[in-house]
Amino acid sequence: MTDPAGQQHELAGEVTTLGRAVENNIVITSKRVSREHARIRREGRRLFLEDLGSTNGTFLNGERLQSPADLRDGDEIAIGEVTFTFHDPDTTTRENPFPELEVNAAAGIVRVDRRVVELSPKEFALLVYLCEQGGRVCTKDEIGQAVWSEYRSGVYDYQIENLVRRLRTKIEPDPANPQLLLTLRGLGYKLVCQPE
Repeated sequence: MTDPAGQQHELAGEVTTLGRAVENNIVITSKRVSREHARIRREGRRLFLEDLGSTNGTFLNGERLQSPADLRDGDEIAIGEVTFTFHDPDTTTRENPFPELEVNAAAGIVRVDRRVVELSPKEFALLVYLCEQGGRVCTKDEIGQAVWSEYRSGVYDYQIENLVRRLRTKIEPDPANPQLLLTLRGLGYKLVCQPE
């Protein structure tokens, strides 16, 4: 685990504690940090982060922890004003990793690689619609009816193209080379949740 100053903190034991008290494995000197703030515990090869009832909370990738969460390579752990980056030495890296997309339509939450992505209502509606289609190619007419149901006279192509472009900038690591939201020339668009 690396702190903002670039210092490495090895997570060698079964449990690593983080907090303001000097008894912790990693001491964070800040009034926003509780004496016993959080801990990282090992279960086999997996590591779990949990908040210890701290006053200001422990955040994983920008979201406050509600329950223990398993850590993955590249995760950001924020405690007080300090953000650590978790590095898993056992991770096998891929040259072009496929983005992990999670869409929770009921809760209105979208995550890419476990980080929350803020979307406009139309961007969210488009993403949910394409997700519900299960990888099927959707025409611009189908997208227009699903996303702009309030327009009876139809939607212009440029509106759909602009919405797709805006959504790509938010969910794709490289919008110029999309991996999730694909264009099939002359046919429409499809969402790929797993690599083909």
